Amino acid sequence: MKIYLMRHGETDWNKVRRLQGQSDVPLNEHGIELAEKTAEGLKDVTFDAIFSSPLQRALVTAEIMAGEGAAKIVTDGRLKEMNFGIYEGQSYDTPEKAEKHPLKHPESYVPVGGETIAEVKERTYDFLCEKLLPLEKSCSNVLVVAHGAVNRCMLNRIADIPDKDFWEIQLPSCAVSILSLEDGKFSILERSKVYYGEPVNGSPM
Repeated sequence: MKIYLMRHGETDWNKVRRLQGQSDVPLNEHGIELAEKTAEGLKDVTFDAIFSSPLQRALVTAEIMAGEGAAKIVTDGRLKEMNFGIYEGQSYDTPEKAEKHPLKHPESYVPVGGETIAEVKERTYDFLCEKLLPLEKSCSNVLVVAHGAVNRCMLNRIADIPDKDFWEIQLPSCAVSILSLEDGKFSILERSKVYYGEPVNGSPM
């Protein structure tokens, strides 16, 4: 079974480099366009199941990807973006700001009013085990639409990437990482493929 793990399209907060977290920021016009181009790039893939974060930037991206007559989209709160607590809405638009931000050093990051990386890894792994493992024998292709930090939590756990390298995998807007599920084991076939030309919003840090 192949799993297409996708980040949502661009938002206005992405453009000005503000941490979104669980703030429900909508896609902007460019974000919708990127999702439409990604849907066109994957038009030959039939998704047997589609899961999405309930936050609208992910859910609208999933709706664009699904099109008409596709599998019903199932939302799951475990796919919500990481809760960044007091850091949500903060700007990191210059290298100086990004370098000084606590999330620049994820191995020592302590959330204030938010979630730890370990907590997000746990809830996303619960999602993978509860929702995707049972589909291995019945589905060929599954789409999962979520967020930058959440997708990294899943990818990093599968690839055994340590927290100090949390931001190592670049995840531009609408980036699709293709996973394999075989005999109950997840592996990464392809990281961060884009279907629209020059990648945008690749790394928050």
